[in-house]
Amino acid sequence: MAIQKRVIGIIGAGNVGVAAAYALFMQRAASDLILLDKDERRAEGEALDLMHGQTFAGPTRVRVGSYADLAEAQVVIIAAGVGQQPGESRLDLMGRNVAVFRSIVTELDRHAPRALLIIATNPVDVLTYVAQALSTRPAQRIIGTGTMLDTARFRSLLGERYGVDPRSVHAYILGEHGDTEFPVWSDARIGGLRLVGSVINGRPYDRPALDAIFERARRSAYDIIERKGYTSLAIGLVIARLARTMLDDQRSVLPVSVRLQGEYGLSDSCLSLPSVVGQAGLEASILPALDEAELAALRHSAAVLQARILEALPPDRSSDGATRQVV
Repeated sequence: MAIQKRVIGIIGAGNVGVAAAYALFMQRAASDLILLDKDERRAEGEALDLMHGQTFAGPTRVRVGSYADLAEAQVVIIAAGVGQQPGESRLDLMGRNVAVFRSIVTELDRHAPRALLIIATNPVDVLTYVAQALSTRPAQRIIGTGTMLDTARFRSLLGERYGVDPRSVHAYILGEHGDTEFPVWSDARIGGLRLVGSVINGRPYDRPALDAIFERARRSAYDIIERKGYTSLAIGLVIARLARTMLDDQRSVLPVSVRLQGEYGLSDSCLSLPSVVGQAGLEASILPALDEAELAALRHSAAVLQARILEALPPDRSSDGATRQVV
């Protein structure tokens, strides 16, 4: 009996796409990795470079392909677009990257209509919504990386403060992957013990110190871009984790960017909530009991993103008086 191939496509062989390819390659997450990029020679070089590591990582095939080659892909990662520049917010990238997405989604619907899509390009929440609006595939099969990276940064810093493995920290950053994101302090825990009001591993509760940790996590991308010009390695690991979660049907709870459909009384935007992810894509959202400040922060994040979505996909008032979004 033939073993089914596990094929992952990566659109965009820039810093993020290549970091994701390297993480997937090292983790042997797929039998085939297919790279697509406008700069085909650059993509060929990256594919060759990875292939030369097979002796150490295993026989994953890495090659450059076209959209037609993605017909067998179970997962396609979209990491194409213009990168964030020093001093620029993720939302500032919107106009340029929405135009890129229009052509990508059209090609994917034609050649890989059954693939799960992972959106990694910024602003990821707006572009997740745009991809869902443009695509003919069900919205739950298009998932943005959301605040997975922010949450990972946050847990790493909390682990450092409390002297524990970050994997033992259970705390989320939710909302926008960007300036309006917020921490869920009310349910942040280590070893089942709430951070709020507790002494953990000899470290007393200190809200100003914890708020400073969140601010460091929120500012991390700007700090990294200021120093090296771009972020890539950690987001590459995030993408690999999300792809493996889908391929292996792990049904993990991850803070990914999903379409709001009445959660917390909100709708018609994409932002991060803890969500069950598996082979079918998004299966369900887990709704933590937010306190009033956190709920206000979530509403603010949703409002900011909804305004940007309307800029990306402006409404069109048709002759019958109905308002529709231009896609």
